[in-house]
Amino acid sequence: MEENKEHIAFEISDELIERVEHLVDSRNDVEAKAFFDELHYADISEILDVLSLDQATYVIKLLDSEKTSDILSELDEDVSSKILNNLSAKEIAEELEELDTDDAVDLIDELPEERKETVIAEIEDETFAADIQELMTYEEDTAGGLMAKELVKVYETWTVAGCLRKIRAQAKNVKRVHSIYVVTKEEKLIGRLSLKDLLIAKNESKIADIYIPKVDSVHVNDDDEEVARIMAKYDLEAVPVVDDEKRLLGRITIDDIVDVIKEEAEKDYQLAAGITQDVDAEDSIWALTKARLPWLFLGLVGGVGAFLIMEDFKDIFSKYAVLFFFTPLIAAMAGNVGVQSSAIIVQGLANDDIKGSINNRLIKEMLLATLNGIILALFLFLFVWGYYGEVNRALAISVSLIVVIIVAGLIGTFIPLFLNKRGIDPAIATGPFITTSNDIFGILIYFWIAKLILGI
Repeated sequence: MEENKEHIAFEISDELIERVEHLVDSRNDVEAKAFFDELHYADISEILDVLSLDQATYVIKLLDSEKTSDILSELDEDVSSKILNNLSAKEIAEELEELDTDDAVDLIDELPEERKETVIAEIEDETFAADIQELMTYEEDTAGGLMAKELVKVYETWTVAGCLRKIRAQAKNVKRVHSIYVVTKEEKLIGRLSLKDLLIAKNESKIADIYIPKVDSVHVNDDDEEVARIMAKYDLEAVPVVDDEKRLLGRITIDDIVDVIKEEAEKDYQLAAGITQDVDAEDSIWALTKARLPWLFLGLVGGVGAFLIMEDFKDIFSKYAVLFFFTPLIAAMAGNVGVQSSAIIVQGLANDDIKGSINNRLIKEMLLATLNGIILALFLFLFVWGYYGEVNRALAISVSLIVVIIVAGLIGTFIPLFLNKRGIDPAIATGPFITTSNDIFGILIYFWIAKLILGI
């Protein structure tokens, strides 16, 4: 089977694409099919991403649905949706029937609304079609939107002998059996079954006598990030999904959670870089502009604010021009410290490692920033004193640096914690937001302390 093949590192080259295009364009079905049959579906999806729509559609129609269904699931959504538009409703239904219900829903969601019902009507397995329709009712970013209906469950009233027969029948529709769930006649989840206990138990024993009553589960409306946190915390390969009455509805496997973690990491990375929407390099210039412009505008506003502050302290420049030359250093240190602090907090919040009150976290960050500030300021003091030979100037710049670092660390710590308390993604606090705010506060503090020490 496909899963048992060994795979060496796959790499797309110009020569490979030329060969594929020749096979496809010449419509050499036998040789093309033999070529693709030797490749993993994930590798084929990479190839189809760079082929034309007609070429990719030819490959999908050429290969068996057992393989092409996985290929379509692996493709970029834009590419797969275009290919699906070139297939008939019957052909799409055949692809869906080779997938687990969760993957089938992901694929059918790429179709226009008017085609979804037509495709579902073409699915021969009525139970499978009903499961897809049920899963489509859940929000995408919930446990219900992630779960698959395929699982192995047994009833507490079954005997071991009868249970084994039932498990064999159910397992045919499940690619990987991670757990065996135990339910009541009302379908309520009450535990899980150890395969070892099942194999060594007497045939006449009841499942109620050998099952393990402890089982971790998630609610169907739980947020997908909460599901990911639970599975990571308890090292779960799969987790059952239940409703308000604890009825077993489906299961979520680790591969689905990896996708959630990856998507969340990409979103947080873009937020930290000052991109407000989920975009990629292939999106249109207008889409990329809309995603980037808000934070760039914030940076512009911050720059204007810094200008107004410096304008208000212009009398200092006339007497101590050296302060002007250290302004970029102060602003850069404020931004760097703020981003460092916020990045640690955002990471801790994502991993659920942040414990205790905000005050305790702020005190710890203040002590850390003070220590770092003193060390850096000492070096800067010696440099300025040695370069200019004036203690007051060196003292004004170095003391300012200490205070700026402390304030930047507090801001970088407080804002993500505050946003998280308000139910806002704390990743939005990193990058341009923290940098801009700390630039403004840093420059203001810098000139205010310099003015105080120098007696201007």
